[in-house]
Amino acid sequence: MNSQQFVELDETYSAHNYHPLDVVIEKAEGVWVYDVDGKKYLDCLAAYSAVNQGHCHPGILAAATEQMHKVTLTSRAFRNDQMGPFVKELCELTSYEMALPMNTGAEAVETAIKAVRKWGYEVKNVPDNQAEIIVCEGNFHGRTTTIVGFSSEASYKRHFGPFAPGFVMVPYGDTAALEAAITSNTVGFLVEPIQGEGGVVIPPDGYLRDAYEICQRHNVLFVADEI
Repeated sequence: MNSQQFVELDETYSAHNYHPLDVVIEKAEGVWVYDVDGKKYLDCLAAYSAVNQGHCHPGILAAATEQMHKVTLTSRAFRNDQMGPFVKELCELTSYEMALPMNTGAEAVETAIKAVRKWGYEVKNVPDNQAEIIVCEGNFHGRTTTIVGFSSEASYKRHFGPFAPGFVMVPYGDTAALEAAITSNTVGFLVEPIQGEGGVVIPPDGYLRDAYEICQRHNVLFVADEI
């Protein structure tokens, strides 16, 4: 089959949530990908998102194959010999106390929202169902209904409502707006250290440090969503 035939199959049977380039990748190695027609391309994404380690790295393949020959999968209802050492190394690398691995970025943000709200009700004593989380204009934190509900991009929200309340939006990079938006019901500030959806948007120097200090002063949890 050639590229056009594969594209026709994809267009016919796969839901149109993305509109990808009509390049049908068949194999890949390192930074190079090859389509079904034999053309070679340089993959400047180096795979995708948080898994941008390139393609078919021999060390990663060997480690994955070795593990799959031992144990492929366990539920979190059981312990295994990989989880403990992994989260220990991760916490030491990031200087955090604990880690909770997730499958996707959207799941990580949803979990952070739950954790921040629960902390707000049980520790900060915010009245039940009154917790507020501050987010930034131009954000992209995922595509779940909760997350697109506080997007500033209208096309991401169209025909997906109604959306969950409890989110307050401020301009990205504006610490004065952040501090002005905080109330006694504010439990968290969710921010991308560098925004990437509408281009690479880098905040002003000192913004993250100052935002963190504002959160500390007002007893608000600071949540950084960085892919």
